[in-house]
Amino acid sequence: MSDKKKKNGQAEFTKWFGPLLNALRELGGSGKPKEVVEQIALSEKISDSQREEVMKSGILRFDNQVAWARQYLVWEGLLDNSKKGIWTLSPKGQQTFLNQDEARIIFLKWVEIHQKAKKDKTLKDKIVATQENEDPEELENEITPNLLEILQSVSPIGFEHLCKRLLREHGFENVHVTQASHDGGIDGYGTLELNPFVSMKVLFQCKRYKGTVSRAQIGDFRNAMIGRADKGIILTTGTFSEDAKREASRDGAPPIELIDGKKLVELFEKAELGVKPKIIYEVDYNFFESYMKN
Repeated sequence: MSDKKKKNGQAEFTKWFGPLLNALRELGGSGKPKEVVEQIALSEKISDSQREEVMKSGILRFDNQVAWARQYLVWEGLLDNSKKGIWTLSPKGQQTFLNQDEARIIFLKWVEIHQKAKKDKTLKDKIVATQENEDPEELENEITPNLLEILQSVSPIGFEHLCKRLLREHGFENVHVTQASHDGGIDGYGTLELNPFVSMKVLFQCKRYKGTVSRAQIGDFRNAMIGRADKGIILTTGTFSEDAKREASRDGAPPIELIDGKKLVELFEKAELGVKPKIIYEVDYNFFESYMKN
């Protein structure tokens, strides 16, 4: 295992425990995952290259590390796990400030709890545990890499038509895919009705690969859409560079929405398009902690 993933035998993601709590305090006690990640990156002065580093599955490593930090803080009772999609400080978390040594103690504590639970063969719940000799960054939500791999394996034209179907599922009308080689950088277009009186034409581009979409590619797409639509969307199974994100929201230029692989999966799941929902009950280890001390 490389030093980048683990240093001195310690999972690197533990260094985000304290900054995550601080970021939520800066955001007023709660925030969406993207907001929290952006706040940590800003406060900790994370470089663009670190933000853009991807894992084998195509998921951003920094974002994934922060998500793992969040999971341990939930187990510790420092974050509330009651509302999906919003990360919220608990009263205990609001008053807690962690340094690296304290984060390490929390990490080891929950590794031990998981190890004890795994030894109990009567448990019916499958416990996804992070141990000291394991890389937590490779333990991901099962549906995310699987769905991404499938989307990355379809044909380029097939991916365009999948995006067309996805846009329709999310309220777009008159969605069409342009003819190959005659699109001028535009893969399709559709109409989004904002209210009974206002609608807008939207152009979209589909990039089916694991790589990173660059700032130049954002610029090329914007040039192709100028004068043809009110808004643009780029959908990719990969990621966007930090420069690309800044270019997409640059003042004075037509806005472009960026849908990366992670967001793409979320949109497919929300529409239940190509995926089947299932109920999974996650053990609340914080609830049982006091009973393990007896």
